[in-house]
Amino acid sequence: MEKAPKGNDQLLLKYLGLATQIMLSLALAVFAGMKLDKWLSFSTPLLVWILPLLVLVVIIWQVIKDTSKK
Repeated sequence: MEKAPKGNDQLLLKYLGLATQIMLSLALAVFAGMKLDKWLSFSTPLLVWILPLLVLVVIIWQVIKDTSKK
């Protein structure tokens, strides 16, 4: 079996780290939204939807900013 070039391993680790960051950020945002909805006694799970959407917008903005460097 042939090994992948060294650059591919680094790229794979970079994307693995990004995926882990996205998943943990979304999980934390959902958890915080649930706790805040309960604490604020909202009848509709408003913050459970808003916080993860905000996290996604920020992460997408960061990815676009990082990948568009000159």
